[in-house]
This record gives sequence, C-alpha cells and structure tokens, in this order.
Amino acid sequence: MVQTQRPVMVGVVGDSATGKTTITDGLVTLIGADRVTHVSTDDYHKYDRKERAALDITALHPECNYLDILEQHLHHLRQGDAILKPVYDHATGSLTRPVYVQPREFVIVEGLLGFYTPAMRDMYDVKVYLDPAETLRRHWKMTRDTARRGYTPEQVLQQLQNREADSQQFIRPQREHSDIVVHFYPPMGQVAAIAGSHLNVRLTLNPTVLHPALSYLWQENPSEHAGIRIEMERDQHNQTVVILEIDGNVCPERASALEQSIWQHLLDVHPLRADEFGDYDDRTQRRHSDPLALTQLLLTCQVLQQYHQLHSSDSGEADNTALLQRLWLVATNTLLSGSGSPGSVRRLPGRLAQRSVRSSSKPSGTMR
Repeated sequence: MVQTQRPVMVGVVGDSATGKTTITDGLVTLIGADRVTHVSTDDYHKYDRKERAALDITALHPECNYLDILEQHLHHLRQGDAILKPVYDHATGSLTRPVYVQPREFVIVEGLLGFYTPAMRDMYDVKVYLDPAETLRRHWKMTRDTARRGYTPEQVLQQLQNREADSQQFIRPQREHSDIVVHFYPPMGQVAAIAGSHLNVRLTLNPTVLHPALSYLWQENPSEHAGIRIEMERDQHNQTVVILEIDGNVCPERASALEQSIWQHLLDVHPLRADEFGDYDDRTQRRHSDPLALTQLLLTCQVLQQYHQLHSSDSGEADNTALLQRLWLVATNTLLSGSGSPGSVRRLPGRLAQRSVRSSSKPSGTMR
C-alpha cells in the first residue's frame, strides 16, 4: 500500500542507560512493528569504541557524531524518503555495514543527541525525554553494561566519571526541548536495586503539544487508590505543566483496570495481553513492570493523538485546537493567579486537566 501521508516522527532522548530502548520497544510493540521504523542515533557515531578511547572523546560529545547527516536523514524520513543508515554495534563497539531504511507510518528515533540542534527538534511531532533518578540510571548502566556489553564494574564506574561533564553540557539541556519528561524513581525508603519493577513514574506534560484527554481514567476507576493521579504546577520557567504520577506499588488488579480503560480509548491499535508489553531486562532475565506498562500505554496515547491530528481531514480540527488553547489559558491563569512561585501545585478542573497547547513555531505540515 502506498503511503500518502508523511510519517509521525517521535523522538526519545536521554542519557546513557535511561531506558530509551525499553520505552521505544514498548511503543513499537503497542503500535505494531509493521507500522514503525526505528532509528538509533548511536548509529551516527563517527568513531568506534577503540577510536574514541584513543582520541579521549565520549559518545556523548556532538563532535563524536555525524549530526549533520542525522539532520539530513531525519528530513528525508519525514518527507517519506528512504535513507542509507549507518550501523553501530553496541556488542562489539564497532561500525558495521549500512542498511537501507524506508519510513513507515511512524518513525521513532532514540538516542543521546536527538534534540541537540533546532533543525533536528523541528523534525519531531512528539519529543520524549527520559530523566530517571541518577542513582537509578547508574544502577541500570552497571547492570546493562556488565551483563551485555562486556564491561567490568570498574570500567563502568570510570566511564560514568569520564562522561559526566559531557552529560551536563550536551545531554541534560535537551530536557528543556521536550514535550514529555518521564522520570522513574524508587519509592520512599527504597534503593534502586530493591525497587525493581515497582518504580514510581512522574510524567511531565509540557504545553508544547495537544495532549490526549485522560479524564476517563478517573471516571472509570473512581478510587482514592487508583494508582494514578494528576496535578498541575509551574516549572522553573514559570510555565504551567501537567503532572501524571503513577504509583510504583499499584496492585496488579488496579493496574489491569487502568490498562483496560486506556485500551478502550485507543484507536488504530489492537489490544495486547498484559504480558506482551511493560517488560524490561534485569541482567539475563526479562521482568514485567506495571508502572512501565502504563507509561508505555500513555506515551502511545500521545503518539496516536499526533497521528490523528496529522491525518485529520476535518477542517474544524484547527478551530477546536484554538478553542482548547484559549480555555487552557483561562483555566491556568485563574488557578495560578497569585501563586507564581515555581512548584506551586493546583488541581486541574475536569477535562481541561487533560489537554494543554501552546503556540509553537514548526515547519509546514506539522500539527502542533
């Protein structure tokens, strides 16, 4: 079948071992592998592992990556054109034979520097930044790199130390350019290794895209212990953001009820069994996490929201978006008037809690 619309472009960015591949794999599974093209920005490294060591440069540094080629390739994929993509093998640390890649309905781009330049940022319809607690990230990196990438614990610790400056300078600032920030963190009093599959999740929905309506989660699951809650606050830039909190200790029955509610409101995808998504690698084992599964489902909601905006032929869509924008501004100004300090939390009323939009300069054809 000939694809007549450009693909939906999704970016997943974060530091090393923040869960980028785990989140991306979940999106691919939920949307359907036959509908998704997956691109890793690690494939655009200039140097292999041995060369980086000899040059004393980390993979996090922009000069270690062909970002100009990545920009070109993102543009081609967005236009519906195929690319000849380089390949980096993490198992061996070597650059291998390039592959021919054609865009499908959805293109998911994950890696370290996907939002680094304005040109790259403009290519995406949805930008997700992964920002787990630092102790958790270090635990994940130690577990992954010693189990699957051939590093010793001492080498991992040294690499973390060597990369810290580049992480601060080049990776973490990309958080400011995201539409959604995903923050996994252990429950109070638990360390990363113990929390395992019971991590809390905090999703920050920035007012840069129209977010899907999620009020049904509370209407269909009325309980003080629903496992998920919504709040609103001002960020460090005094902008209003919506916060979704997922309880890491949500019971399986409650998690299943929430997942079923989301499935009933997802269009264009076939429901999967609970054991078909929400999995992650724990050394040599695969484990399931209900908070992770809910996070993957909620992110899928956002991606499909952009899909419907992009493919909508309804001329009233723009008018509806403009109305929601005006209502959002009225609601947030009313709720937060006089409270201007960052971190001030207010409950959002009704369905306005579920949607936010802010004018954003985007290239022609992007529905924002």
